[in-house]
Amino acid sequence: MSYKSILVHLDTSVRTHPRLEMALKLAHRFHARLTGLFSTYVPPRQAFFVMAGTAEYYAEHERQRHERAGELERLFHAELARSKLDGQWIAANGYANDVVPPYARLADLIVLGQSDPADPESFVAEQFVEHIVLSAGRPVLLVPAAGTFAPPGRHVLIAWDGSREATRAINDALPFLAHAAKVTLLTVHSASDQTIVDRIPGADIALTVARHGVKVEVREVTVEDDTPVGDALLSQVSELGCDMIVMGAYAHSRLREVVLGGATRTILQSMTVPVLLSH
Repeated sequence: MSYKSILVHLDTSVRTHPRLEMALKLAHRFHARLTGLFSTYVPPRQAFFVMAGTAEYYAEHERQRHERAGELERLFHAELARSKLDGQWIAANGYANDVVPPYARLADLIVLGQSDPADPESFVAEQFVEHIVLSAGRPVLLVPAAGTFAPPGRHVLIAWDGSREATRAINDALPFLAHAAKVTLLTVHSASDQTIVDRIPGADIALTVARHGVKVEVREVTVEDDTPVGDALLSQVSELGCDMIVMGAYAHSRLREVVLGGATRTILQSMTVPVLLSH
């Protein structure tokens, strides 16, 4: 099993170039076709019919968007040629939460960037990452907004709780796991945890993964009841020297709002290494 097609979301944010560089290296590792999908924040036209003079603002915003898209497209094709990779460029027009998912569903792996409150250009739509994770039906590799990262997968931490989402994440991450030098499967318990009868033990799922030729070290930690699971995961990442987290994304959609589970919310806000999320 491998990723044969990778899609990387590109915009006008500061972190776009590092994200593209990571996607190029991953495409090279997995011998995959790379799609660069350009999508940025697009002001709603109806909002500019209220105030006089705003039509000119909208036109200028469109002009700058197309100019930046052209610059990034030239860079993308140049990098494809330099890396000797096959790929394509797509500029998606419209509200990102609507126009990106149909393209994302065609890829084996999606590379996105974490939202960065310090960079307004990183905002493309409300809860953009959450919407793609929930709607794409494909694994999303989320790259942190701060720090410098080599393509991940040297030491992978799997967050395991026996759920459907965690099971899906492990299966979606198999290409990374197969290339990893070390894989740690971690279960986090709290002191008051009750035994769940139908929960799959970590040792059992590790054996299933091992049948794919992946050696897995099983690890369990117990934390205080008031310690968030997400914080425990990040603490283990630091302690073990992991460069990637694989985890299920716990969320549901309420109209246009995404409601995240606690661990997922913590990781999306405070991630320190790239995270592969599956729903």
